[in-house]
Amino acid sequence: MAFSIGHFEVRYYGLMYIVAFLTVYGLASWRLKREPRFEISSAQLQNIMMALLIGLLIGGRLGYVFLYNFEYYIQHPLEIFLPFQFQNGIRFVGFAGMSYHGGVIGIVLAAIIILRKYRLDFFPVSDFIVPCIPIAYTFGRLGNFINGELYGQTTDMAIGMYFPNAPGAALRHPSQLYEGFFEGIVLFCILWPLRNRLGVEGATLSLYLAGYGIVRFLIEYTREPDSNLGLIILGLSMGQLLSLIMIVAAAVLYVFLLRRERV
Repeated sequence: MAFSIGHFEVRYYGLMYIVAFLTVYGLASWRLKREPRFEISSAQLQNIMMALLIGLLIGGRLGYVFLYNFEYYIQHPLEIFLPFQFQNGIRFVGFAGMSYHGGVIGIVLAAIIILRKYRLDFFPVSDFIVPCIPIAYTFGRLGNFINGELYGQTTDMAIGMYFPNAPGAALRHPSQLYEGFFEGIVLFCILWPLRNRLGVEGATLSLYLAGYGIVRFLIEYTREPDSNLGLIILGLSMGQLLSLIMIVAAAVLYVFLLRRERV
Protein backbone atom coordinates (compact mmCIF):
# COMPACT_ATOMS: atom_id res chain seq x y z
CA MET A 1 0.00 0.00 0.00
CA ALA A 2 1.36 3.45 -0.94
CA PHE A 3 -0.88 5.42 1.46
CA SER A 4 -4.43 5.49 2.80
CA ILE A 5 -7.16 8.09 3.23
CA GLY A 6 -9.38 6.78 6.01
CA HIS A 7 -10.41 3.28 4.96
CA PHE A 8 -9.51 4.00 1.33
CA GLU A 9 -6.16 2.41 0.42
CA VAL A 10 -4.08 3.55 -2.54
CA ARG A 11 -1.82 0.75 -3.75
CA TYR A 12 1.38 1.02 -5.73
CA TYR A 13 -0.15 -0.96 -8.59
CA GLY A 14 -2.86 1.68 -9.02
CA LEU A 15 -0.29 4.47 -8.93
CA MET A 16 1.77 2.67 -11.53
CA TYR A 17 -1.28 2.56 -13.82
CA ILE A 18 -1.39 6.36 -13.66
CA VAL A 19 2.35 6.67 -14.37
CA ALA A 20 2.05 4.19 -17.26
CA PHE A 21 -0.86 6.09 -18.80
CA LEU A 22 0.98 9.43 -18.55
CA THR A 23 4.09 7.86 -20.09
CA VAL A 24 2.19 6.56 -23.12
CA TYR A 25 0.35 9.85 -23.51
CA GLY A 26 3.62 11.80 -23.25
CA LEU A 27 5.35 9.68 -25.90
CA ALA A 28 2.33 9.88 -28.21
CA SER A 29 2.20 13.68 -27.79
CA TRP A 30 5.91 13.85 -28.62
CA ARG A 31 5.33 11.85 -31.80
CA LEU A 32 2.39 14.03 -32.74
CA LYS A 33 4.59 17.14 -32.60
CA ARG A 34 7.69 15.64 -34.21
CA GLU A 35 6.09 13.37 -36.83
CA PRO A 36 3.40 15.37 -38.65
CA ARG A 37 2.48 12.48 -40.96
CA PHE A 38 -0.17 11.43 -38.42
CA GLU A 39 -3.43 13.30 -39.03
CA ILE A 40 -4.61 13.42 -35.42
CA SER A 41 -5.34 16.58 -33.44
CA SER A 42 -4.29 17.03 -29.80
CA ALA A 43 -7.92 16.96 -28.71
CA GLN A 44 -8.51 13.72 -30.62
CA LEU A 45 -5.41 12.19 -29.04
CA GLN A 46 -6.66 13.02 -25.55
CA ASN A 47 -10.04 11.43 -26.24
CA ILE A 48 -8.46 8.39 -27.92
CA MET A 49 -6.13 7.84 -24.95
CA MET A 50 -9.00 8.13 -22.48
CA ALA A 51 -11.05 5.63 -24.49
CA LEU A 52 -8.11 3.22 -24.56
CA LEU A 53 -7.67 3.55 -20.79
CA ILE A 54 -11.33 2.76 -20.21
CA GLY A 55 -11.08 -0.20 -22.59
CA LEU A 56 -7.97 -1.41 -20.75
CA LEU A 57 -9.62 -1.26 -17.33
CA ILE A 58 -12.88 -2.90 -18.41
CA GLY A 59 -11.23 -5.51 -20.61
CA GLY A 60 -8.54 -6.29 -18.05
CA ARG A 61 -11.09 -6.73 -15.29
CA LEU A 62 -13.52 -8.85 -17.32
CA GLY A 63 -10.62 -10.89 -18.67
CA TYR A 64 -9.53 -11.74 -15.13
CA VAL A 65 -13.10 -12.55 -14.07
CA PHE A 66 -13.87 -14.88 -16.98
CA LEU A 67 -10.43 -16.40 -17.57
CA TYR A 68 -8.90 -16.67 -14.12
CA ASN A 69 -11.57 -16.68 -11.42
CA PHE A 70 -14.97 -17.26 -13.01
CA GLU A 71 -16.30 -19.66 -10.37
CA TYR A 72 -15.77 -17.11 -7.61
CA TYR A 73 -17.25 -14.11 -9.41
CA ILE A 74 -20.28 -15.98 -10.73
CA GLN A 75 -21.15 -16.42 -7.05
CA HIS A 76 -20.19 -12.83 -6.15
CA PRO A 77 -21.14 -10.76 -9.23
CA LEU A 78 -21.25 -7.45 -7.33
CA GLU A 79 -17.52 -7.72 -6.70
CA ILE A 80 -16.70 -7.62 -10.42
CA PHE A 81 -16.90 -3.82 -10.61
CA LEU A 82 -17.36 -2.82 -6.96
CA PRO A 83 -14.26 -2.54 -4.73
CA PHE A 84 -16.00 -4.27 -1.83
CA GLN A 85 -16.18 -7.78 -0.47
CA PHE A 86 -19.66 -8.83 0.62
CA GLN A 87 -18.78 -11.91 2.64
CA ASN A 88 -19.49 -11.54 6.37
CA GLY A 89 -20.54 -7.92 5.96
CA ILE A 90 -19.27 -5.23 3.61
CA ARG A 91 -15.52 -4.62 3.52
CA PHE A 92 -13.52 -2.34 1.22
CA VAL A 93 -10.80 -4.39 -0.50
CA GLY A 94 -10.12 -2.44 -3.70
CA PHE A 95 -9.83 -4.15 -7.07
CA ALA A 96 -7.68 -7.26 -7.16
CA GLY A 97 -7.19 -9.04 -10.45
CA MET A 98 -6.53 -7.75 -13.95
CA SER A 99 -5.77 -9.76 -17.08
CA TYR A 100 -3.27 -8.38 -19.57
CA HIS A 101 -4.78 -10.34 -22.45
CA GLY A 102 -8.28 -9.16 -21.53
CA GLY A 103 -6.90 -5.62 -21.45
CA VAL A 104 -5.57 -6.00 -25.00
CA ILE A 105 -9.00 -7.05 -26.23
CA GLY A 106 -10.57 -4.12 -24.38
CA ILE A 107 -8.10 -1.67 -25.92
CA VAL A 108 -8.69 -2.97 -29.46
CA LEU A 109 -12.48 -2.75 -29.10
CA ALA A 110 -12.25 0.74 -27.58
CA ALA A 111 -9.93 1.83 -30.40
CA ILE A 112 -12.33 0.55 -33.06
CA ILE A 113 -15.21 2.47 -31.49
CA ILE A 114 -13.42 5.80 -30.93
CA LEU A 115 -11.62 5.75 -34.28
CA ARG A 116 -14.85 5.08 -36.12
CA LYS A 117 -16.24 8.19 -34.43
CA TYR A 118 -13.36 10.28 -35.79
CA ARG A 119 -13.30 8.42 -39.13
CA LEU A 120 -9.68 7.43 -38.63
CA ASP A 121 -8.14 4.24 -40.02
CA PHE A 122 -7.30 1.71 -37.30
CA PHE A 123 -3.93 0.52 -38.60
CA PRO A 124 -2.16 3.89 -39.12
CA VAL A 125 -3.27 4.91 -35.62
CA SER A 126 -1.99 1.62 -34.24
CA ASP A 127 1.39 2.35 -35.87
CA PHE A 128 1.29 5.69 -34.06
CA ILE A 129 0.37 4.49 -30.56
CA VAL A 130 1.71 0.92 -30.24
CA PRO A 131 5.44 1.84 -30.08
CA CYS A 132 4.64 4.00 -27.04
CA ILE A 133 3.00 1.18 -25.10
CA PRO A 134 5.65 -1.38 -24.02
CA ILE A 135 7.62 0.91 -21.70
CA ALA A 136 4.41 1.57 -19.77
CA TYR A 137 4.10 -2.13 -19.03
CA THR A 138 7.31 -1.92 -16.99
CA PHE A 139 5.59 0.33 -14.46
CA GLY A 140 2.74 -2.12 -13.98
CA ARG A 141 5.13 -4.97 -13.21
CA LEU A 142 7.08 -2.76 -10.82
CA GLY A 143 3.78 -2.23 -9.00
CA ASN A 144 3.30 -6.00 -8.82
CA PHE A 145 6.83 -6.39 -7.48
CA ILE A 146 6.39 -3.74 -4.79
CA ASN A 147 3.10 -5.33 -3.74
CA GLY A 148 4.80 -8.74 -3.59
CA GLU A 149 2.22 -10.31 -5.93
CA LEU A 150 2.52 -12.47 -9.05
CA TYR A 151 5.80 -13.82 -7.71
CA GLY A 152 7.79 -16.57 -9.36
CA GLN A 153 8.44 -20.21 -8.63
CA THR A 154 11.00 -21.36 -6.07
CA THR A 155 14.63 -21.27 -7.17
CA ASP A 156 18.17 -21.91 -5.92
CA MET A 157 19.60 -19.21 -8.18
CA ALA A 158 21.37 -16.20 -6.69
CA ILE A 159 18.72 -13.90 -8.15
CA GLY A 160 16.06 -15.52 -5.94
CA MET A 161 14.15 -13.31 -3.49
CA TYR A 162 11.85 -13.77 -0.52
CA PHE A 163 8.24 -12.65 -0.99
CA PRO A 164 6.27 -12.25 2.27
CA ASN A 165 2.96 -13.08 0.55
CA ALA A 166 4.26 -16.34 -0.92
CA PRO A 167 3.68 -19.65 0.88
CA GLY A 168 6.72 -21.03 2.66
CA ALA A 169 10.05 -19.30 3.13
CA ALA A 170 11.84 -20.35 -0.07
CA LEU A 171 13.63 -18.08 -2.50
CA ARG A 172 11.59 -17.32 -5.60
CA HIS A 173 12.15 -15.88 -9.05
CA PRO A 174 11.32 -12.14 -9.21
CA SER A 175 9.27 -12.90 -12.32
CA GLN A 176 7.64 -9.46 -12.15
CA LEU A 177 11.05 -7.90 -12.83
CA TYR A 178 11.72 -10.33 -15.67
CA GLU A 179 8.44 -9.32 -17.28
CA GLY A 180 8.95 -5.62 -16.65
CA PHE A 181 12.37 -5.75 -18.30
CA PHE A 182 11.72 -7.99 -21.31
CA GLU A 183 8.06 -7.24 -22.06
CA GLY A 184 8.56 -3.57 -21.28
CA ILE A 185 12.06 -2.16 -21.77
CA VAL A 186 13.41 -4.68 -24.32
CA LEU A 187 10.26 -4.66 -26.45
CA PHE A 188 10.19 -0.86 -26.35
CA CYS A 189 13.82 -0.74 -27.48
CA ILE A 190 12.87 -2.93 -30.44
CA LEU A 191 9.67 -1.19 -31.49
CA TRP A 192 10.64 2.44 -30.96
CA PRO A 193 13.58 2.49 -33.44
CA LEU A 194 11.45 0.55 -35.97
CA ARG A 195 8.37 2.75 -35.61
CA ASN A 196 8.82 4.36 -39.05
CA ARG A 197 10.69 1.58 -40.83
CA LEU A 198 8.45 -1.48 -41.09
CA GLY A 199 6.89 -0.43 -44.39
CA VAL A 200 3.64 -2.36 -44.00
CA GLU A 201 0.82 -0.33 -42.48
CA GLY A 202 -0.25 -1.89 -39.18
CA ALA A 203 2.83 -4.15 -38.92
CA THR A 204 3.86 -2.48 -35.64
CA LEU A 205 0.83 -4.00 -33.93
CA SER A 206 1.60 -7.44 -35.32
CA LEU A 207 5.23 -7.21 -34.17
CA TYR A 208 4.17 -6.07 -30.71
CA LEU A 209 1.65 -8.90 -30.28
CA ALA A 210 4.18 -11.51 -31.42
CA GLY A 211 7.01 -10.06 -29.33
CA TYR A 212 4.95 -9.83 -26.16
CA GLY A 213 3.44 -13.27 -26.68
CA ILE A 214 6.83 -14.96 -27.13
CA VAL A 215 8.44 -13.26 -24.14
CA ARG A 216 5.45 -13.80 -21.86
CA PHE A 217 5.25 -17.48 -22.86
CA LEU A 218 8.90 -18.06 -21.90
CA ILE A 219 8.84 -16.05 -18.66
CA GLU A 220 5.74 -17.93 -17.49
CA TYR A 221 8.02 -20.93 -16.90
CA THR A 222 9.51 -19.01 -13.96
CA ARG A 223 6.22 -17.64 -12.66
CA GLU A 224 4.08 -19.33 -10.04
CA PRO A 225 0.82 -20.49 -11.70
CA ASP A 226 -2.41 -19.06 -10.33
CA SER A 227 -3.31 -21.14 -7.29
CA ASN A 228 -6.93 -21.57 -8.35
CA LEU A 229 -5.98 -22.72 -11.88
CA GLY A 230 -2.58 -24.36 -11.80
CA LEU A 231 -1.39 -25.71 -15.13
CA ILE A 232 -4.22 -26.02 -17.67
CA ILE A 233 -3.11 -28.42 -20.40
CA LEU A 234 0.20 -29.90 -21.65
CA GLY A 235 1.92 -28.39 -18.61
CA LEU A 236 1.04 -24.86 -19.74
CA SER A 237 -0.42 -22.07 -17.63
CA MET A 238 -3.37 -19.90 -18.63
CA GLY A 239 -0.94 -17.07 -19.41
CA GLN A 240 1.00 -19.32 -21.78
CA LEU A 241 -2.11 -20.55 -23.58
CA LEU A 242 -3.32 -16.98 -24.07
CA SER A 243 0.15 -15.95 -25.25
CA LEU A 244 0.15 -18.75 -27.85
CA ILE A 245 -3.19 -17.45 -29.14
CA MET A 246 -1.63 -13.99 -29.23
CA ILE A 247 1.33 -15.21 -31.31
CA VAL A 248 -0.97 -16.97 -33.79
CA ALA A 249 -3.16 -13.86 -34.01
CA ALA A 250 -0.05 -11.75 -34.72
CA ALA A 251 0.97 -14.06 -37.58
CA VAL A 252 -2.53 -14.08 -39.08
CA LEU A 253 -2.70 -10.29 -38.77
CA TYR A 254 0.64 -9.84 -40.54
CA VAL A 255 -0.43 -12.07 -43.46
CA PHE A 256 -3.65 -10.05 -43.71
CA LEU A 257 -1.69 -6.78 -43.69
CA LEU A 258 0.66 -8.00 -46.43
CA ARG A 259 -2.27 -8.95 -48.66
CA ARG A 260 -3.96 -5.65 -47.85
CA GLU A 261 -0.80 -3.77 -48.83
CA ARG A 262 -0.58 -5.57 -52.18
CA VAL A 263 -4.18 -4.80 -52.97
